[in-house]
Amino acid sequence: MDQSPGLEPSQEPKDAYEHGHGPYQPHEPGYGLDQPGYSPYEDQIPDPQARMLAVKNAKAYLLKTSTRSGLNLYDHFANVLTKILDEQPANTVDIIEDISKDVKWAQFRKKMDTLRDEHLILPTFEAAEKCKALFVKEVGEEEREELDEEIGQPSLPNVMETAFYFEQAGIGLDKDESYYIFLSLKNLVNVQPIQTCRFWGKILGLEMNYIIAEVQLHEGEGGEEEETGEEEEETVAEGEKEMGEAEEEGEEKEKEAEPPKSTYKPPPEIPKEENGTGTNKYIYFVCNEPGKPWVKLPPVTPAQIVCARKIKKFFTGRLDAPVVSFPPFPGNEANYLRAQIARISAGTHVSPTGFYQFANEDEEEEEGDEYEENPEFEPPPVIEMVESLATWAHHVKGILKQGRCVWINPSQKSEENEEEEDEEEEEKEEEGEEQEEERGLPLLTLISEDEGMKNIPAWTAQASTNLIPQYSVAILQSNRWPGAYAFASGR
Repeated sequence: MDQSPGLEPSQEPKDAYEHGHGPYQPHEPGYGLDQPGYSPYEDQIPDPQARMLAVKNAKAYLLKTSTRSGLNLYDHFANVLTKILDEQPANTVDIIEDISKDVKWAQFRKKMDTLRDEHLILPTFEAAEKCKALFVKEVGEEEREELDEEIGQPSLPNVMETAFYFEQAGIGLDKDESYYIFLSLKNLVNVQPIQTCRFWGKILGLEMNYIIAEVQLHEGEGGEEEETGEEEEETVAEGEKEMGEAEEEGEEKEKEAEPPKSTYKPPPEIPKEENGTGTNKYIYFVCNEPGKPWVKLPPVTPAQIVCARKIKKFFTGRLDAPVVSFPPFPGNEANYLRAQIARISAGTHVSPTGFYQFANEDEEEEEGDEYEENPEFEPPPVIEMVESLATWAHHVKGILKQGRCVWINPSQKSEENEEEEDEEEEEKEEEGEEQEEERGLPLLTLISEDEGMKNIPAWTAQASTNLIPQYSVAILQSNRWPGAYAFASGR
């Protein structure tokens, strides 16, 4: 057996396996480290010192720290091999890249501590929880659906069908939001004794928005709240009178000489229209988002409508928010919202000419507000409805300057004050101060008679598409109230 010079036979295995490496076999490809004495084609054992130097250089290279992540290959390979040997997954060679990524990302994860941050609930999660209740079917809902099918006139409107036609002209809400509103209206119909319901629209606010539903209750419903409201107003007025009398008595005691009394007398208060007539023909419910509870708006008064014409305010989305304006508005944002709804409805609720007709023949002469659908109505073509505004008509009465749809004589007094005010009425008649009765445009008036704004017409009509006219939809846009639209499909 040939031996290297200066090396005893008993020392060969010790030197060869001292650092965990066996003797290299000659002509074994791939074992060399590209260093002198390490060529696989040399028929000799490599120099141990050179071999250890190469190992140290290789290890030093693997221990180099990355300037980006702060990791090194040596520790990373050790952790990867440890993870593989501990878990022993199948087909390791196919998932070695994923294991390497997991090991690397584990270095940047925070270790669990006894003190943990509070879990934050995202707004999207809260919104999803609120909308979750919309998809729950209530007990007895199937019976109501069967009754609606028997009657043939469901109180719940098809919001998705209406949204589809508005979408043809690029108008309307998102499909998801429209469906949520559809479900929210269904809950409103199930809770309230509603005869007819309609999605009136959506008004944007600074903090929150308003989703508005226009409803008509069954006969005999909704009158109790009005009576209680009138009683509260009377009690408040009586309390104010008592406070005023007490203050006057205190002032009389303090001051010996009374100041001159003012001869100004405020104009008489114009009463509001009864529920089911005029500006209070419909009842309106609002909510900020689908899934939130519906809130019933109070009836509107003429004073609120008159003042709403003189001011311009942004909505905040809070019904109890005060309305700071000049002249001062008599109420909060709920009353202001109700007044604006009445104004918008009176000016923008339109339909094709002839779609509605008066219930009685004498109704038109009496200027009534009762109308019904015309069973013999034949819709005009869409092109005709776009080219001529005479094919559209108002089916809601306009509001007079007085703030009512039907004029009332404010000089009419109660029986208690007739004796005291007879003399004043005679003086007014002598001075020629009698007020003339105000009359507005009759119901079902053509929109072509509406006054424009300077050089801008009151309405703009257009087709949803000119490429496929046989399937287009006539869209009518109000220029006085931007955001108010009406459509007619001609079918």
